[in-house]
Amino acid sequence: MDEDAGTCPHPSVECFNGGRYMAKRSSKVIITCAVTGAIHTPTQSGALPYKPEDIARQAIDAANAGAAILHLHARDPQTGAPTGNPEVFAQFLPLIHEATDAVINLTTGGSPEMTVEQRLAAALRFKPEMCSLNVGSMNFAFHPMGAKVEQWQFPWEKQYVANSEGFIFRNTFADVARIYSLMSDYGTRYEHECYDIGHLYNLAYFLDRGLVKPPLFIQSVIGILGGIGADPDNVLFMRRTADRLFGDDYVWSVLAAGRHQMPLTTQAAMLGGNVRVGLEDSLFIGRGKLASSNAEQVAKIRHILEELGLEIATPAEARERLALKGKDLVNL
Repeated sequence: MDEDAGTCPHPSVECFNGGRYMAKRSSKVIITCAVTGAIHTPTQSGALPYKPEDIARQAIDAANAGAAILHLHARDPQTGAPTGNPEVFAQFLPLIHEATDAVINLTTGGSPEMTVEQRLAAALRFKPEMCSLNVGSMNFAFHPMGAKVEQWQFPWEKQYVANSEGFIFRNTFADVARIYSLMSDYGTRYEHECYDIGHLYNLAYFLDRGLVKPPLFIQSVIGILGGIGADPDNVLFMRRTADRLFGDDYVWSVLAAGRHQMPLTTQAAMLGGNVRVGLEDSLFIGRGKLASSNAEQVAKIRHILEELGLEIATPAEARERLALKGKDLVNL
């Protein structure tokens, strides 16, 4: 390193030329795979899993392809509509738990149409190692996705997508504090989903209040309509803001929506961060080409990162870095 480069403010990166970041070669990248989500609908891609056996199979295949963490939602097995029903989660979680060592990460975001109680039900029942936690309210719109669809597979899809123009994704300070409180006895840690700069400051508020403890796992969500835009400068802005607020007390990851998935997650890894891919975030594997599975996306980002000289973290390494309680201490 050039002697004039100075000392890096964050241990997972080396700084060069006034604050530009490059990942240390010793860092290992944690790949999260978000398997199905609650935004895309079955009409948009035949690869999107919604039946329990398909969610389980795709999750296991993604883990075998290199995902250390599996971020999981549930869907109605008959219609593919998002659901928070723990009985549906129970149809695929034990299969994944048995077949893979990957960290199971349950949503508490659910969908913007669910109540907080519906969103929390599965996490409270299964007491996972990790669950997602959205740390700020926002407009959350995806209605443009329906513009070119002429025929929908299920009746609910068209209205759900169209109605998103009016969605407010509620995550008030009271809601977030309540989730921290209700989960506090279970040893569950969080994938803090931050859709904009203000969400990082919200998280700093909860850290200052002692409601959450380091190491924080921060997922910068880039490119959702209503959140921070899909621009490389914004990825760096999110990183620098988190560095300033949290110093050494966090582990950083990035997901990017749609066509921005691979470029911006690759950028994040080169900045010393971790990555999230999966059909929840993007249905595509390349320009105009639908992905055939979650595993295909995991394999692609893994190949890109390994070509860049980065190593991929195992589930055991992810657990150590994120201070997770361990696979045997969940209610599965």
